[in-house]
Amino acid sequence: MDLQACKDLDFTLGITIYMRKACGLHTPQASICCMSHSETGMLDKFMDGQTTDVDADFASLQERVRGSNIDEQTLLATDYLNHFNEVVMLLQMVPDMPEILDEAKAWAPKSYEDHFRDSTVADKDLAIGVYPHVPTNFKLAFEQTIDQLNRLVAVVIDRLERLIEQNDPDQLRMVATESARSIERLMDIAGGIIHGSAKTMYQAEIDALLQD
Repeated sequence: MDLQACKDLDFTLGITIYMRKACGLHTPQASICCMSHSETGMLDKFMDGQTTDVDADFASLQERVRGSNIDEQTLLATDYLNHFNEVVMLLQMVPDMPEILDEAKAWAPKSYEDHFRDSTVADKDLAIGVYPHVPTNFKLAFEQTIDQLNRLVAVVIDRLERLIEQNDPDQLRMVATESARSIERLMDIAGGIIHGSAKTMYQAEIDALLQD
């Protein structure tokens, strides 16, 4: 298979490169199709949660989060996604209230730890404390997906602002609706990672969502 074909199979936003390093794979190729059979098998285990780079205190941390809103397998909490629910709600209202786009523009990315520092949930300190111990495969997939969400929100806001300027209410409604669904789709992926899936979105899918 030629190099371009290999590149076409790369994981989202360079995640393959990070995962190769996390698995101890230091050869320069960045694509799964460029890996040896043994390397591919190792990466498959990494993505399926079998190789997690768990620290020595992981079992005790699992005990600490048991009964909380933090997932025992990943040490991640879904409450973080409420940060994105806020902007999705605003974007869905734009067709009927174009002026609310200003509130959406005031929305800003927020790190996982900062979200919980500003939160009032009961487990906020626990969520912050265990975050450095999230297994590598889940943390990489989660942070890559959050980065994609942040970029997608910025692209959507820019699209909607231009449509408002063009005074095209039908197109505005269609784009706002479809864009909100795209953000929610990525949020579903992030939610899956929080609950134990290390699967992410392929680069071609991300490119399609971000295409202007």
